[in-house]
Amino acid sequence: MAASIGRFEGGFEAPITGWITDRFGPKWIVFTGVVLISISLILMNWINSLWAFYLVWGMILGTGVNIALSLPLDTAISNWFVKKRGMALSLKWIGSGLSGVIALPLISWLITVQGWRTTCVIGGLVMAVVGLPLAWFCLRPRRPEYYGLLPDGATSEEESADVSQMIDRGVAYAAEAKEVEFTIRQAIRTPTYWLLIATQAIHSLVAPVINIHSIPFLTDRGIDPLKAAGIMVILVASSIPARFIGGLIADRIGTNRLRFLMAGAYLLQATGIAVFLLNQTMAMIYVWFVVYGIGFGTGLTVNSLIRARYFGRKAFGSIQGISMMALTPVGVLAPIYAGWVYDTHDTYLPAFRLFAILLAVAAVILPLARPPKPPAQITDIRKIA
Repeated sequence: MAASIGRFEGGFEAPITGWITDRFGPKWIVFTGVVLISISLILMNWINSLWAFYLVWGMILGTGVNIALSLPLDTAISNWFVKKRGMALSLKWIGSGLSGVIALPLISWLITVQGWRTTCVIGGLVMAVVGLPLAWFCLRPRRPEYYGLLPDGATSEEESADVSQMIDRGVAYAAEAKEVEFTIRQAIRTPTYWLLIATQAIHSLVAPVINIHSIPFLTDRGIDPLKAAGIMVILVASSIPARFIGGLIADRIGTNRLRFLMAGAYLLQATGIAVFLLNQTMAMIYVWFVVYGIGFGTGLTVNSLIRARYFGRKAFGSIQGISMMALTPVGVLAPIYAGWVYDTHDTYLPAFRLFAILLAVAAVILPLARPPKPPAQITDIRKIA
Protein backbone atom coordinates (compact mmCIF):
# COMPACT_ATOMS: atom_id res chain seq x y z
CA MET A 1 0.00 0.00 0.00
CA ALA A 2 2.85 2.39 0.78
CA ALA A 3 4.40 1.75 -2.61
CA SER A 4 1.01 2.36 -4.24
CA ILE A 5 0.68 5.69 -2.42
CA GLY A 6 3.93 6.86 -4.00
CA ARG A 7 2.82 5.75 -7.44
CA PHE A 8 -0.63 7.30 -7.02
CA GLU A 9 0.69 10.73 -6.09
CA GLY A 10 3.29 10.39 -8.83
CA GLY A 11 0.48 10.46 -11.35
CA PHE A 12 -0.60 13.89 -10.15
CA GLU A 13 2.97 15.14 -9.83
CA ALA A 14 4.13 13.99 -13.27
CA PRO A 15 2.39 16.68 -15.43
CA ILE A 16 3.62 19.43 -13.08
CA THR A 17 7.11 17.95 -12.97
CA GLY A 18 7.17 17.69 -16.76
CA TRP A 19 6.00 21.28 -17.26
CA ILE A 20 8.54 22.64 -14.76
CA THR A 21 11.32 20.61 -16.42
CA ASP A 22 10.38 21.92 -19.89
CA ARG A 23 10.21 25.52 -18.69
CA PHE A 24 13.06 25.73 -16.18
CA GLY A 25 15.19 22.64 -16.76
CA PRO A 26 15.81 19.51 -14.67
CA LYS A 27 18.50 20.73 -12.25
CA TRP A 28 16.51 22.16 -9.36
CA ILE A 29 13.69 19.65 -9.45
CA VAL A 30 16.14 16.72 -9.37
CA PHE A 31 18.07 18.39 -6.53
CA THR A 32 14.85 18.87 -4.54
CA GLY A 33 13.84 15.26 -5.14
CA VAL A 34 17.18 13.95 -3.89
CA VAL A 35 16.81 16.06 -0.72
CA LEU A 36 13.37 14.52 -0.09
CA ILE A 37 14.70 10.99 -0.66
CA SER A 38 17.55 11.55 1.80
CA ILE A 39 15.34 13.09 4.48
CA SER A 40 12.64 10.43 4.20
CA LEU A 41 15.09 7.53 4.47
CA ILE A 42 16.68 9.06 7.58
CA LEU A 43 13.22 9.71 9.10
CA MET A 44 12.45 5.98 8.78
CA ASN A 45 14.61 5.50 11.88
CA TRP A 46 11.82 7.03 13.99
CA ILE A 47 8.78 5.35 12.38
CA ASN A 48 6.59 3.67 15.01
CA SER A 49 3.11 3.64 13.47
CA LEU A 50 1.39 2.68 10.23
CA TRP A 51 0.25 6.25 9.43
CA ALA A 52 3.81 7.54 9.88
CA PHE A 53 5.09 4.79 7.57
CA TYR A 54 2.56 5.78 4.91
CA LEU A 55 3.50 9.45 5.33
CA VAL A 56 7.28 9.00 5.16
CA TRP A 57 7.68 6.01 2.84
CA GLY A 58 4.58 6.51 0.77
CA MET A 59 4.34 10.29 0.42
CA ILE A 60 7.70 11.95 1.15
CA LEU A 61 9.94 9.24 -0.30
CA GLY A 62 7.45 8.66 -3.11
CA THR A 63 7.51 12.34 -4.06
CA GLY A 64 11.30 12.42 -3.99
CA VAL A 65 11.62 9.39 -6.25
CA ASN A 66 8.89 10.65 -8.59
CA ILE A 67 10.43 14.07 -9.18
CA ALA A 68 14.12 13.15 -9.11
CA LEU A 69 14.76 9.80 -10.70
CA SER A 70 12.60 9.45 -13.78
CA LEU A 71 10.99 12.18 -15.86
CA PRO A 72 13.52 15.05 -15.40
CA LEU A 73 16.47 12.76 -16.11
CA ASP A 74 14.82 11.34 -19.24
CA THR A 75 14.04 14.89 -20.36
CA ALA A 76 17.63 16.03 -19.84
CA ILE A 77 18.98 13.07 -21.81
CA SER A 78 16.42 13.51 -24.59
CA ASN A 79 17.34 17.20 -24.88
CA TRP A 80 21.07 16.59 -25.13
CA PHE A 81 20.94 13.56 -27.46
CA VAL A 82 19.05 12.89 -30.70
CA LYS A 83 20.84 10.45 -33.00
CA LYS A 84 22.59 8.82 -30.01
CA ARG A 85 19.61 9.04 -27.66
CA GLY A 86 19.12 5.29 -27.50
CA MET A 87 22.69 4.79 -26.33
CA ALA A 88 22.41 7.64 -23.81
CA LEU A 89 19.15 6.33 -22.32
CA SER A 90 20.51 2.79 -22.23
CA LEU A 91 23.53 3.98 -20.21
CA LYS A 92 21.17 5.60 -17.73
CA TRP A 93 19.21 2.37 -17.37
CA ILE A 94 22.41 0.30 -17.18
CA GLY A 95 23.56 2.45 -14.27
CA SER A 96 20.21 1.94 -12.62
CA GLY A 97 20.38 -1.81 -13.20
CA LEU A 98 23.94 -2.16 -11.92
CA SER A 99 23.03 -0.26 -8.78
CA GLY A 100 20.23 -2.78 -8.24
CA VAL A 101 22.55 -5.74 -8.75
CA ILE A 102 25.03 -4.30 -6.25
CA ALA A 103 22.61 -2.75 -3.78
CA LEU A 104 19.91 -5.43 -3.42
CA PRO A 105 22.13 -8.12 -1.82
CA LEU A 106 23.89 -5.42 0.24
CA ILE A 107 20.58 -4.05 1.51
CA SER A 108 19.35 -7.56 2.35
CA TRP A 109 22.56 -8.23 4.27
CA LEU A 110 22.43 -4.89 6.09
CA ILE A 111 18.82 -5.48 7.16
CA THR A 112 19.79 -8.92 8.47
CA VAL A 113 22.81 -7.59 10.37
CA GLN A 114 21.82 -4.03 11.39
CA GLY A 115 18.03 -3.97 11.01
CA TRP A 116 15.92 -1.97 8.58
CA ARG A 117 16.07 1.30 10.56
CA THR A 118 19.85 1.60 10.44
CA THR A 119 19.84 0.43 6.83
CA CYS A 120 17.45 3.24 5.88
CA VAL A 121 19.59 5.85 7.64
CA ILE A 122 22.68 4.61 5.79
CA GLY A 123 20.75 4.80 2.52
CA GLY A 124 19.65 8.37 3.23
CA LEU A 125 23.19 9.51 4.01
CA VAL A 126 24.61 7.82 0.90
CA MET A 127 21.91 9.43 -1.24
CA ALA A 128 22.80 12.88 0.12
CA VAL A 129 26.57 12.49 -0.19
CA VAL A 130 26.44 11.03 -3.71
CA GLY A 131 23.20 12.35 -5.21
CA LEU A 132 23.27 16.03 -4.26
CA PRO A 133 26.69 16.83 -5.80
CA LEU A 134 25.73 14.94 -8.97
CA ALA A 135 22.49 16.93 -9.33
CA TRP A 136 24.25 20.23 -8.60
CA PHE A 137 27.32 19.88 -10.81
CA CYS A 138 26.24 17.54 -13.64
CA LEU A 139 22.82 18.81 -14.73
CA ARG A 140 22.34 21.84 -17.00
CA PRO A 141 19.04 23.72 -16.98
CA ARG A 142 18.64 23.93 -20.76
CA ARG A 143 19.28 22.02 -23.99
CA PRO A 144 22.79 22.22 -25.51
CA GLU A 145 21.95 24.90 -28.08
CA TYR A 146 21.74 27.46 -25.27
CA TYR A 147 25.43 26.80 -24.55
CA GLY A 148 26.58 27.06 -28.17
CA LEU A 149 26.51 23.27 -28.66
CA LEU A 150 24.56 20.78 -30.74
CA PRO A 151 23.02 17.49 -29.52
CA ASP A 152 25.17 14.34 -29.46
CA GLY A 153 28.34 16.45 -29.21
CA ALA A 154 27.99 17.27 -32.91
CA THR A 155 29.92 20.23 -34.26
CA SER A 156 28.50 23.11 -36.26
CA GLU A 157 30.21 24.31 -39.44
CA GLU A 158 29.91 27.90 -38.23
CA GLU A 159 30.43 28.96 -34.65
CA SER A 160 27.75 31.27 -33.30
CA ALA A 161 27.10 32.94 -29.98
CA ASP A 162 23.53 33.76 -31.01
CA VAL A 163 21.10 31.48 -29.17
CA SER A 164 18.36 31.77 -31.82
CA GLN A 165 20.73 30.66 -34.56
CA MET A 166 21.93 27.71 -32.48
CA ILE A 167 18.33 26.70 -31.74
CA ASP A 168 17.56 26.73 -35.47
CA ARG A 169 20.64 24.60 -36.12
CA GLY A 170 19.54 22.21 -33.40
CA VAL A 171 16.08 21.86 -34.96
CA ALA A 172 17.68 21.21 -38.37
CA TYR A 173 20.01 18.64 -36.81
CA ALA A 174 17.07 16.80 -35.23
CA ALA A 175 15.19 16.92 -38.53
CA GLU A 176 18.00 14.83 -40.06
CA ALA A 177 16.76 12.02 -37.80
CA LYS A 178 13.18 12.78 -38.94
CA GLU A 179 12.35 14.27 -35.56
CA VAL A 180 9.63 16.93 -35.49
CA GLU A 181 8.87 19.27 -32.59
CA PHE A 182 5.29 18.85 -31.31
CA THR A 183 3.64 20.98 -28.63
CA ILE A 184 1.76 19.10 -25.92
CA ARG A 185 -1.59 20.02 -27.50
CA GLN A 186 -0.48 18.78 -30.91
CA ALA A 187 0.84 15.51 -29.44
CA ILE A 188 -2.28 14.57 -27.48
CA ARG A 189 -4.43 15.08 -30.59
CA THR A 190 -2.70 12.24 -32.41
CA PRO A 191 -4.08 8.66 -32.18
CA THR A 192 -0.49 7.39 -31.84
CA TYR A 193 -0.06 9.17 -28.51
CA TRP A 194 -3.01 7.35 -26.94
CA LEU A 195 -2.15 4.03 -28.54
CA LEU A 196 1.29 4.22 -26.94
CA ILE A 197 -0.34 4.97 -23.59
CA ALA A 198 -2.70 2.00 -23.95
CA THR A 199 0.12 -0.47 -24.67
CA GLN A 200 2.57 0.99 -22.15
CA ALA A 201 -0.17 0.77 -19.51
CA ILE A 202 0.28 -3.00 -19.65
CA HIS A 203 4.02 -2.65 -19.06
CA SER A 204 3.23 -0.31 -16.15
CA LEU A 205 0.80 -2.91 -14.80
CA VAL A 206 3.19 -5.86 -14.81
CA ALA A 207 6.50 -4.25 -13.75
CA PRO A 208 5.47 -3.12 -10.22
CA VAL A 209 3.86 -6.50 -9.52
CA ILE A 210 7.08 -8.31 -10.41
CA ASN A 211 9.12 -5.83 -8.36
CA ILE A 212 6.91 -6.00 -5.26
CA HIS A 213 5.60 -9.58 -5.23
CA SER A 214 8.44 -11.67 -6.68
CA ILE A 215 10.33 -12.15 -3.43
CA PRO A 216 7.15 -13.09 -1.47
CA PHE A 217 6.29 -15.46 -4.32
CA LEU A 218 9.72 -17.08 -4.10
CA THR A 219 9.78 -17.32 -0.30
CA ASP A 220 6.30 -18.90 -0.34
CA ARG A 221 7.83 -21.67 -2.47
CA GLY A 222 10.29 -22.39 0.35
CA ILE A 223 13.21 -20.33 -0.94
CA ASP A 224 15.38 -18.57 1.64
CA PRO A 225 14.90 -14.76 1.63
CA LEU A 226 18.54 -14.06 0.79
CA LYS A 227 18.45 -16.60 -2.04
CA ALA A 228 15.19 -15.05 -3.25
CA ALA A 229 16.91 -11.66 -3.36
CA GLY A 230 19.71 -13.28 -5.34
CA ILE A 231 17.20 -14.64 -7.86
CA MET A 232 15.78 -11.14 -8.26
CA VAL A 233 19.32 -9.97 -8.97
CA ILE A 234 19.38 -12.47 -11.85
CA LEU A 235 16.33 -10.73 -13.34
CA VAL A 236 17.98 -7.33 -13.05
CA ALA A 237 21.34 -8.62 -14.29
CA SER A 238 19.81 -10.24 -17.36
CA SER A 239 18.09 -6.96 -18.21
CA ILE A 240 21.34 -4.95 -18.18
CA PRO A 241 22.84 -6.11 -21.51
CA ALA A 242 19.34 -5.86 -23.04
CA ARG A 243 19.16 -2.21 -21.99
CA PHE A 244 22.39 -1.52 -23.84
CA ILE A 245 21.57 -3.61 -26.92
CA GLY A 246 18.05 -2.15 -27.09
CA GLY A 247 19.46 1.39 -27.16
CA LEU A 248 22.09 0.40 -29.71
CA ILE A 249 19.49 -1.11 -32.03
CA ALA A 250 17.11 1.83 -31.56
CA ASP A 251 19.78 4.29 -32.74
CA ARG A 252 20.38 2.25 -35.87
CA ILE A 253 16.84 1.65 -37.06
CA GLY A 254 14.37 4.08 -38.54
CA THR A 255 11.71 5.76 -36.44
CA ASN A 256 9.06 3.70 -38.21
CA ARG A 257 10.59 0.46 -36.89
CA LEU A 258 10.81 1.37 -33.21
CA ARG A 259 7.29 0.06 -32.59
CA PHE A 260 8.37 -3.41 -33.72
CA LEU A 261 11.35 -3.37 -31.35
CA MET A 262 9.04 -2.42 -28.51
CA ALA A 263 6.54 -5.14 -29.48
CA GLY A 264 9.35 -7.70 -29.40
CA ALA A 265 10.32 -6.57 -25.89
CA TYR A 266 6.76 -7.04 -24.63
CA LEU A 267 6.50 -10.44 -26.31
CA LEU A 268 9.67 -11.61 -24.55
CA GLN A 269 8.21 -10.60 -21.19
CA ALA A 270 5.02 -12.56 -21.94
CA THR A 271 7.08 -15.56 -23.04
CA GLY A 272 9.13 -15.54 -19.85
CA ILE A 273 6.03 -15.73 -17.65
CA ALA A 274 4.34 -18.30 -19.91
CA VAL A 275 7.38 -20.63 -19.80
CA PHE A 276 7.05 -20.93 -16.03
CA LEU A 277 3.25 -21.27 -16.08
CA LEU A 278 3.53 -24.22 -18.48
CA ASN A 279 6.21 -25.98 -16.40
CA GLN A 280 6.26 -24.83 -12.78
CA THR A 281 9.68 -26.04 -11.68
CA MET A 282 12.57 -24.29 -9.98
CA ALA A 283 14.59 -24.41 -13.20
CA MET A 284 11.79 -22.64 -15.07
CA ILE A 285 11.79 -19.82 -12.50
CA TYR A 286 15.33 -19.01 -13.62
CA VAL A 287 14.27 -19.19 -17.29
CA TRP A 288 11.30 -16.93 -16.54
CA PHE A 289 13.39 -14.29 -14.81
CA VAL A 290 16.12 -14.31 -17.50
CA VAL A 291 13.75 -14.11 -20.49
CA TYR A 292 11.47 -11.60 -18.78
CA GLY A 293 14.53 -9.56 -17.77
CA ILE A 294 15.76 -9.36 -21.37
CA GLY A 295 12.37 -8.09 -22.56
CA PHE A 296 12.03 -5.76 -19.60
CA GLY A 297 15.47 -4.23 -20.17
CA THR A 298 14.81 -3.61 -23.85
CA GLY A 299 11.42 -2.09 -23.09
CA LEU A 300 12.83 0.30 -20.47
CA THR A 301 15.05 2.00 -23.04
CA VAL A 302 12.60 2.00 -25.93
CA ASN A 303 9.59 3.21 -23.89
CA SER A 304 11.29 6.54 -23.20
CA LEU A 305 12.97 6.77 -26.59
CA ILE A 306 9.92 6.28 -28.78
CA ARG A 307 8.06 9.29 -27.39
CA ALA A 308 11.03 11.59 -27.93
CA ARG A 309 11.55 10.24 -31.46
CA TYR A 310 7.84 10.59 -32.31
CA PHE A 311 7.12 14.00 -30.73
CA GLY A 312 10.46 15.83 -30.43
CA ARG A 313 12.26 17.53 -27.57
CA LYS A 314 10.66 20.84 -26.74
CA ALA A 315 7.61 19.50 -24.86
CA PHE A 316 9.04 16.09 -23.97
CA GLY A 317 8.67 16.60 -20.22
CA SER A 318 5.02 17.68 -20.49
CA ILE A 319 4.18 14.91 -22.97
CA GLN A 320 5.85 12.31 -20.77
CA GLY A 321 4.22 13.78 -17.64
CA ILE A 322 0.68 13.47 -18.96
CA SER A 323 1.47 9.95 -20.16
CA MET A 324 2.68 9.00 -16.68
CA MET A 325 -0.49 10.47 -15.15
CA ALA A 326 -2.60 8.31 -17.48
CA LEU A 327 -0.52 5.24 -16.64
CA THR A 328 -0.66 5.74 -12.87
CA PRO A 329 -3.98 3.99 -12.07
CA VAL A 330 -2.81 0.61 -13.39
CA GLY A 331 0.54 0.94 -11.63
CA VAL A 332 -1.25 1.64 -8.36
CA LEU A 333 -3.95 -1.02 -8.63
CA ALA A 334 -1.90 -3.87 -10.10
CA PRO A 335 0.15 -4.73 -6.96
CA ILE A 336 -3.03 -4.50 -4.85
CA TYR A 337 -4.83 -6.78 -7.31
CA ALA A 338 -1.97 -9.30 -7.21
CA GLY A 339 -2.07 -9.25 -3.40
CA TRP A 340 -5.85 -9.78 -3.47
CA VAL A 341 -5.43 -12.72 -5.85
CA TYR A 342 -2.94 -14.30 -3.48
CA ASP A 343 -5.16 -13.73 -0.44
CA THR A 344 -8.15 -15.19 -2.29
CA HIS A 345 -6.55 -18.16 -4.08
CA ASP A 346 -3.46 -18.72 -1.91
CA THR A 347 -1.36 -18.38 -5.07
CA TYR A 348 -0.15 -15.67 -7.46
CA LEU A 349 -0.60 -17.86 -10.55
CA PRO A 350 -3.98 -16.48 -11.77
CA ALA A 351 -2.51 -12.96 -11.70
CA PHE A 352 0.65 -14.03 -13.54
CA ARG A 353 -1.49 -15.80 -16.16
CA LEU A 354 -3.50 -12.62 -16.80
CA PHE A 355 -0.35 -10.50 -17.07
CA ALA A 356 1.21 -12.84 -19.64
CA ILE A 357 -1.93 -12.61 -21.80
CA LEU A 358 -2.03 -8.80 -21.54
CA LEU A 359 1.65 -8.48 -22.53
CA ALA A 360 1.03 -10.65 -25.58
CA VAL A 361 -1.97 -8.49 -26.54
CA ALA A 362 0.16 -5.32 -26.22
CA ALA A 363 2.81 -6.88 -28.48
CA VAL A 364 0.16 -7.51 -31.13
CA ILE A 365 -1.28 -3.96 -30.90
CA LEU A 366 2.01 -2.05 -30.89
CA PRO A 367 2.72 -2.33 -34.63
CA LEU A 368 -0.35 -0.13 -35.14
CA ALA A 369 1.39 2.78 -33.35
CA ARG A 370 2.85 4.38 -36.46
CA PRO A 371 4.89 7.62 -36.26
CA PRO A 372 2.44 10.56 -36.23
CA LYS A 373 2.16 12.93 -39.14
CA PRO A 374 4.02 16.25 -38.57
CA PRO A 375 1.77 18.99 -37.16
CA ALA A 376 0.27 21.48 -39.59
CA GLN A 377 2.19 24.29 -37.87
CA ILE A 378 5.62 23.88 -36.28
CA THR A 379 5.77 26.51 -33.55
CA ASP A 380 8.75 28.22 -31.94
CA ILE A 381 10.93 25.96 -29.84
CA ARG A 382 10.06 27.94 -26.69
CA LYS A 383 6.34 27.26 -27.10
CA ILE A 384 5.66 23.93 -25.39
CA ALA A 385 1.88 24.15 -24.89
